[in-house]
Amino acid sequence: MKKSSIIAMLTALGALASGLFPGALCAAEPNKELNLFAWSEYIPQSVIDNFSKETGIKVNYETFGSGEEMLQKVITGGTRYDVVQPCDYIAEGMIKAKLLLPLDYSKLPNFSNIAPEYTKFAYDPQQKFTLPFMISTVGIVYNSDKIKEDIKGYKDIFQPKYKGRIVVVDDGREMVSWAFNCLNIDINAINKVNIRKAKALMSGWMKLIKVYDSDSPKTSLLNGDVDIGVVWGGEAARLWRDNKKFKYVLPSEGAHMFVDVWAIPNNARNVEAAHKFLDYIMRAEVAAEVSRAFPYLNPNVAAQKLLTKEELENPASYPKIDIKSLGIFRDVPGSGALTDEVYTDLKNASGH
Repeated sequence: MKKSSIIAMLTALGALASGLFPGALCAAEPNKELNLFAWSEYIPQSVIDNFSKETGIKVNYETFGSGEEMLQKVITGGTRYDVVQPCDYIAEGMIKAKLLLPLDYSKLPNFSNIAPEYTKFAYDPQQKFTLPFMISTVGIVYNSDKIKEDIKGYKDIFQPKYKGRIVVVDDGREMVSWAFNCLNIDINAINKVNIRKAKALMSGWMKLIKVYDSDSPKTSLLNGDVDIGVVWGGEAARLWRDNKKFKYVLPSEGAHMFVDVWAIPNNARNVEAAHKFLDYIMRAEVAAEVSRAFPYLNPNVAAQKLLTKEELENPASYPKIDIKSLGIFRDVPGSGALTDEVYTDLKNASGH
């Protein structure tokens, strides 16, 4: 199930959510266990191990490969997670549906390490339910040993000569947003008319794509299976860190940022342990350890001071722009079915 389609169902859950878990708003007694549900390839195991060693709290760390998987399990799964990691607009939908607990900032002193400019985004304007973890863009990465042309935007990569040499993240809303950028349509103006406008452009693109991969799009580039892609900024950052032949650019037609956040579901059992973990991961040295392993833009300024000059100059981690000037996805009710339908139909038609 795509994350956009799940977001569409959150409105219907709103009236029900406040009564789903009686007593969930009462802080649980602290215990020695934490059920953590987070993106794969995002938290070093050493961070988990050191937290357990320091606090005595056992961490049951489960990973997911997509936001839709996370949200579906939170809503319908048997596990009661204590900490989850939605992206921005999924968090917005969860907040609307009353699926998250308000945070107790008296237990989060290390929140002071987070730069104010990376707080109070539109998905959580009072910073009441979420904590920013990592921030990034979606852009173009290419192997400059193989691609000699000047790459600036989507028009440069979606060309017949690159057929079978392209990888993209497997995400319908992402691709719709790329088409919208090319057509000068707001990325959140998802409706039938605009989807129809985007469809023709996407159809041409999808005939050229070889690999769809949201989990690890860098792998196909590293293996030499493809030479160019549209990927998460953090994936491009790891490529550039390991080999400078991989170049990263934000599409000239337009780009957006995304924020992956921490949150506590309203049926969490170990709320005290959850706050301890969140405060721990905002500690400067811990956040820096995360950045070294997974080089997304870290909103923790205390951690940034511990990074090297080369790490801070990684163009995919810290683009030379005001990242907050970029657009951000919003929860658009009813948009999921539209983006899912056009994306799935075109993908099937292209043989994927």
